[in-house]
Amino acid sequence: MTVESSAKKRSIAGYALTAFVALFLTFDTVMKVLQLAPAVQGTIELGYPASTVLTIGLIELVCLVLYLIPRTSVLGALVLTGYLGGAIATHVRVGSPLPTHTLFPIYVALMVWGGLYLRESRLRELLPFRT
Repeated sequence: MTVESSAKKRSIAGYALTAFVALFLTFDTVMKVLQLAPAVQGTIELGYPASTVLTIGLIELVCLVLYLIPRTSVLGALVLTGYLGGAIATHVRVGSPLPTHTLFPIYVALMVWGGLYLRESRLRELLPFRT
């Protein structure tokens, strides 16, 4: 396998992972922005008032848009990491099950950063896993 074909495969994998996580986050964002019943009910169950669903959804939307714009994708990944950290803290606070609920935002964050790492050479230069 040539270096060029390896780089192309890495880039394709990065865009595929980014698309997967973007679709998931888009679904979650739309549920919140439209204040659909499952999003409102879930928010209430986590101890937040129903009135916060739209605000949380708009914050997630801004984070997602920043992540999807190539020029601001690293900033988007950073703010998404903070957003997902808040989700972890919420699940810890309410005593959610560890592997399925509390750690789920970490799984999403790993996909966010994994997709970005695979498709962004400057990030790989900044954080080399292998020299």
